[in-house]
Amino acid sequence: MPPFIIPPLVKWTLLAVGGVAAIHWVVKEVRRVNEELDRQRAPVRIPRRGHLPTLRRDPSTGEYRL
Repeated sequence: MPPFIIPPLVKWTLLAVGGVAAIHWVVKEVRRVNEELDRQRAPVRIPRRGHLPTLRRDPSTGEYRL
């Protein structure tokens, strides 16, 4: 049986089609993972300013203290 020879143009075409398919799959996976992470993200709660302690500078030492 003679060896099976693939012309270079066919090789490059198969490589390009495979690359496009791989990129399409990666983009789809990234979007799926991002949607899953967005669904699980908890809302950020910012505490009120009045509940936080205030630092005050000690005039004798120059250090900040609560």
